[in-house]
Amino acid sequence: MMSMILRRLAISLVILLVVSMLVFVATLLLPGDPAQAILGQQATPERLAALREQMDLNDPVWQRYLTWLGGLFVGDFGVSAASGGSVGELLGERIAASLVLMGAAALISVPAGVVVGTYSAIRRGKAGDHAATGISLVLAALPEFVIGIALVTVFSTTVFSILPSVTMAPPGENVWDYPAQLILPVLTLVLVVMPYIIRMMRATMIEVLDSGHVEMARLKGVPERQVILRHALPHAVAPVAQVVAIQLAWLAGGIVVVEFLFRYPGVGQALVDAVTNRDVQVVQALSMLIAVLYIVVNLLADVVGILTNPKLRTEGAR
Repeated sequence: MMSMILRRLAISLVILLVVSMLVFVATLLLPGDPAQAILGQQATPERLAALREQMDLNDPVWQRYLTWLGGLFVGDFGVSAASGGSVGELLGERIAASLVLMGAAALISVPAGVVVGTYSAIRRGKAGDHAATGISLVLAALPEFVIGIALVTVFSTTVFSILPSVTMAPPGENVWDYPAQLILPVLTLVLVVMPYIIRMMRATMIEVLDSGHVEMARLKGVPERQVILRHALPHAVAPVAQVVAIQLAWLAGGIVVVEFLFRYPGVGQALVDAVTNRDVQVVQALSMLIAVLYIVVNLLADVVGILTNPKLRTEGAR
C-alpha cells in the first residue's frame, strides 16, 4: 500500500505542475488589462505603471510563472491586487466557511446515501426500492441551482417562509454562528451529491448479494443481518468509495454555484468576485486549492477502497 501511495503522490505532483501551467496561462488569456480593470476610472498613466510594476506585469511570462510557482511551495499566494492584502489572509475565513459547508454536506450525504442504497438493494423490486430509485433519478437529473431555487421557493417564500434565503453574518462574526442560514445551502449540496451514491451503492450491493460467497454464508446459517454487515457491505463499499470521491471533489467546484446562489461568503463567492475584479492572484490561488482538493480526495478514495476490499488487501500484502 505504501508503494501505491508513493506512486500516486508522484503522479499527483506531476498533475499539479501541469495544472499550475494551465491555470497561469488561462489567467494570462483573460481579456483586458488587469491593471486597467482594477483601477477603473481612477487609472492614470502613472498609476497604471506603478500597479503593473507591483503585479510584475512587466517581467517575462516564464519569470512570472516561476516566481508564482515558488511562492506556492512556501505558502505564499501573493498579494491581492483588489484589496492590497495577502491572498492567504484574505482567503483564510472564506476557506474555513466553505469547509464547514462541504463538511456538513459530506457528513450527511455519504452515510445517508450508503444506508438508502443498501436498503434499496435489500428491498429491490418493492415499493421502497422503486421510491428511492425514482427520487434519486429525478434529483440526479436536476442542476444544483434548480434544486437550490426550488428549496428557496418552498422554505423561504410564501409557502412556508421558515428559513433565510441568503446567508448574512454581522462583521467580525462567523457565518456558522447562525446555523439556520446553513440549512438550505447544505441541503442543496446533499440533494445533489446523495443520488449518485444511492444508485452506485444499490447497484454494487445487489451484485454482491448475488455473489457466491454471500450465498455460501447464507447456506451456513449465518443470520441475514450478519451476512449483510460482515460479508456483503465491505465488498460493496469499495467501488462506492470512488463515486464518493468524485462527488466530494465535485463539491470543491460545484460549491461555487451554490455559494453564489445563497450569497454564502466562501471560496465560491470569492472566486466570482476575483474574476469580476480581475484579481489574478486570488483566481490562481483558488484554482490551485481546488485542484489540490481533487487530488487529495481521490487519493483517499483509493486508500479507502483498498482497506475495505479484502481481495485488494491480500494482493497488496503479496
